[in-house]
Amino acid sequence: MADLLKLLLCVAEKAANVARVCRQEAPLFQLLVQEKTGVDKNKKFVQDFKTLADVVIQEMIRHDVGAQFPEMIDHIQGEESNKFENGLGESVVVTVCGTEKETAALLATVLDGDQMAATLLACAIHQDATLTLTDTGTDDLHIPLNPSDLGIWIDPIDATSQYIEGREEVVVEGCLCPSGLQCALVLIGVYLRATGEPVIGVINQPFNHKDPTGWKGKHFWGVSCGSVKACSVLRPKDRPAQCPGLSVVLSSSEKQAVKEALAPLCGPDRLMYASGAGYKILCVILGLADVYVLSEGSTFKWDSCGPHALLLALGGGMLDLKECLRFGHCEGGHHDQGELTYHQSLSESPGADRWANQGGLVAYLDCQMLHRVIGELKGKF
Repeated sequence: MADLLKLLLCVAEKAANVARVCRQEAPLFQLLVQEKTGVDKNKKFVQDFKTLADVVIQEMIRHDVGAQFPEMIDHIQGEESNKFENGLGESVVVTVCGTEKETAALLATVLDGDQMAATLLACAIHQDATLTLTDTGTDDLHIPLNPSDLGIWIDPIDATSQYIEGREEVVVEGCLCPSGLQCALVLIGVYLRATGEPVIGVINQPFNHKDPTGWKGKHFWGVSCGSVKACSVLRPKDRPAQCPGLSVVLSSSEKQAVKEALAPLCGPDRLMYASGAGYKILCVILGLADVYVLSEGSTFKWDSCGPHALLLALGGGMLDLKECLRFGHCEGGHHDQGELTYHQSLSESPGADRWANQGGLVAYLDCQMLHRVIGELKGKF
């Protein structure tokens, strides 16, 4: 199954290129950022295009993985619906066709006949990512998995609002980026359908850094399958458990009670805020924050599955915060309650909420840091 990981890295790179093309090519960029003014048709058209960038990426990943692993095609899920209504009121199902020309023709029907935009998108969809993604570090990896046992979650562009807004933030080395294009990620997670355990994760950051030729991306991957633990990044060095200034990353909209509970533990400079659930988890993976806490059920399986696999590969984890607080925390080793799983929906919830991480979450690498955070939060909200 190392072949599956290599394929996911390639399709994630293709996805990142689609995201970059939508911002770099003038015909697509104008659709992406155009203000929703004018007649109703234009309002709907522009709004749909912003979603179309997500859907094109999602369906491209589904198509490419299904072509190589057909037994997985019915178990590849994503955030977006692929049904659109164009300006003529016609319902169009967006799929990736056999040829670039056919895909362009289909996209043109969604884009109300905009052939140039459709052709640019189709070209990015059908590119060969193996030409740009060569050294993945996976050649000697053996993963004991059967594709018929697996499911996939896709978040085509996490932190979509940051992607559309398009701010280019200056990033200080060793510090997280609170907002901007750097927070927009492509997330792909593979899980065991029987247990919901995440086993392979791929993260692509399309806008990692910029050089004179434009934006360049960076990819990250992790495998956690039984005794096989491998990751493209090294685990950050553990700090002493009582080291002052433990760092926690939150959403700026987090409950005030959570912020107040953690402030004494973190100090004035180590309680940090960033956009995008995937990016905040990546900050923990990279050691830019010790723990990520979210008290609301506002993330979904597609947000967390891929990054969760990287955390597990590095010896950490991601827990249901509500369950974690209910059962307390263990004194050593891994937490034995509330690890997030990805195979079961919340049947009583409507629509996308069926796949919400309803109890919130807490992501960590170091158990001792987790215990300190949970100890501060217990009974506070």
